[in-house]
Amino acid sequence: MAALKTLHAPLAWVDGGWQRDVLLTVDGTGHWSEITVNRPAPPDAEKLGGPLIPSLVNAHSHAFQRAFVGLAERRDSGQDDFWSWRDRMYALALRISPQQLRAVASQLYAEMLRGGYTQVCEFHYLHHAAAGQVLDDELDMAWALAAAAEEVGIGLTLLPVAYTRSGFGASGLRPEQHRFAASADWVWRACQRIQAAGLPRVNAGVALHSLRGVSADDLHRLMTLVGAADLPIHIHIAEQTAEVADCLAATGQRPLQWLAAQGRLDARWQLVHATHAQPDEIEAVAASGAGIVLCPGTEANLGDGLTDLPGWLRAGVPMTVGSDSQVTRGWVEELRWLEYGQRLQLRQRNVASLPGGQPSSAARLFDAAVQGGARAAGFAAWGLTPGARADALVLNRDADALRGLPDDMLLDAVVFGSNGSPWHSVWVAGRARPWRAPQRVGDGFDAAMRQLWVSA
Repeated sequence: MAALKTLHAPLAWVDGGWQRDVLLTVDGTGHWSEITVNRPAPPDAEKLGGPLIPSLVNAHSHAFQRAFVGLAERRDSGQDDFWSWRDRMYALALRISPQQLRAVASQLYAEMLRGGYTQVCEFHYLHHAAAGQVLDDELDMAWALAAAAEEVGIGLTLLPVAYTRSGFGASGLRPEQHRFAASADWVWRACQRIQAAGLPRVNAGVALHSLRGVSADDLHRLMTLVGAADLPIHIHIAEQTAEVADCLAATGQRPLQWLAAQGRLDARWQLVHATHAQPDEIEAVAASGAGIVLCPGTEANLGDGLTDLPGWLRAGVPMTVGSDSQVTRGWVEELRWLEYGQRLQLRQRNVASLPGGQPSSAARLFDAAVQGGARAAGFAAWGLTPGARADALVLNRDADALRGLPDDMLLDAVVFGSNGSPWHSVWVAGRARPWRAPQRVGDGFDAAMRQLWVSA
């Protein structure tokens, strides 16, 4: 494949550290074909205006919930928790149309680009029509997400979600969950159709909503259909203490314990939240090769609790982050609060660092997110490495947080000293992308929000 272009960075984050005079070749498919360090810029190279770092994969997103951000931050009853938030969120889930979803997702995906994400994994369970009407295509909601991603220029991993029951022991879904209904066979058919569509920068995997949202038979049926296919498999798990208690009552085991005991986990699996994990469960996940996806912004907003970050790190479990409910839309804040939550709980500093190994908490979390994001999205590689898609962020050394700093402290300052987006360009597939939403995207979002809420 002939080279599309050659880029030169004065400084770049390669193989877990800063390297100088980095020459990067992009092939005709928009992937890195060669990366070399300590190479002066040849005359034909495009010189980047600052240090280069990998972008990240947003490994867990519910795009439609962007239309709910800021609308559940008041309490008018004696108790407000995840479950009361969920009931209010259903008011949106029962209203939003494919056209409105596209408008909301376009705004969201532009914000994600600005936040340093260039690929998003959509945990997509809003399958059917709002009021029971028949959609022209049973995947119209999924196609709306794909159209939004294409309009903005972000990559998309669509994960159609199996959802068959409202809780442990329930025989089906509640009336307000009818839009979510999807069997294992439906999900597998959807995954195959998305893959076969051949949309640019769109791939597919599968997901199960949660152990409370599917039965054991549903889980095993989907795994039988997937077989040995090399694609990502995601599931919400152990997010809430009530979920843990219900699982114990129904099965005699905690959620992570039960799932590991099924013998299905492998490196394709991504366990989302995994908030309430005991040491033996962490060991079982580590032995399986599965990864975890943490969403600190949402987990804080919903009052989920804090996971055992030191335990997951010690066990070497692959780890990355996601925006989930969209209360945050950039990875800087997710990594910052991943560390800060631990500091508040343990009353220590630099909890994620590894003295004698990687002393930088920011670098250790960032590298984990780069590698874990690849697996979450179903890619063999991610970051500044040959074979990965040529996605990256060019840092702005004139940004307030980065001015005057030594080169080797730049990543620490991005995570712990910046206001969120200290870069001046975002690259996807070897091309710089506009990372401020076009006027039409903002206008479409405003119109959708008025339709959803002003008349509600």
